[in-house]
Amino acid sequence: MPLSKPPLAEKLTRRIPASQRPDLAGVLIPEADLQRRIALMGRAIARDYAGKDVLVVSLLSGTVLFLADLLRRLPFPLRVDFLGVSSYGLGTESGNLVFNKELKLDVCGAHVLVVDDILDTGKTLRAVTEKISALKPASIRTCVLLDKKDRRVGSFEADYVGFRIPNLFVVGYGLDFAERYRNLPFVGVLKPEVYAPKPAPKPGPASARKSAA
Repeated sequence: MPLSKPPLAEKLTRRIPASQRPDLAGVLIPEADLQRRIALMGRAIARDYAGKDVLVVSLLSGTVLFLADLLRRLPFPLRVDFLGVSSYGLGTESGNLVFNKELKLDVCGAHVLVVDDILDTGKTLRAVTEKISALKPASIRTCVLLDKKDRRVGSFEADYVGFRIPNLFVVGYGLDFAERYRNLPFVGVLKPEVYAPKPAPKPGPASARKSAA
């Protein structure tokens, strides 16, 4: 159901904390739903990786909250490392990928689980899995909180998916816009005027005469 329909829009607006109402159109995934789904994902991962040497590779920085909650659901010994990948600037379109933090732990022979916050075009996770595959792990799988399939370029799919969402600009629970909103405990929808402000109107003749004066 689209967010623009009045009954849902009103309900979502009521959920938004007062301090965030100027920027958010609504709450897409409440905190309770996030925790329920992550618990189910944890069970599936625990079943698949039981008895294996597991290395969790988390992509910085949007995964921070998701990773912390997911790790608490995994009841076996594991190692954790971080890979820094940047593809977004202050705008909304992805750009060239830059690896700004490399892995410290040995990947060779380990069963690697790559954790990311959102899968949209697939370019980032495709590049990351290719990079890690070259280090000769025993296996490699991917786990994402959100899957924005409408944005996909190519056929890349994650092995574990929390929620499939429409093509909306989402923030919160680790996801940001211009390094803001990461600390929200839910996944919210950012208003278009926040990330794509309208250009200032060109001065008309009266404004031009006034400026000239």
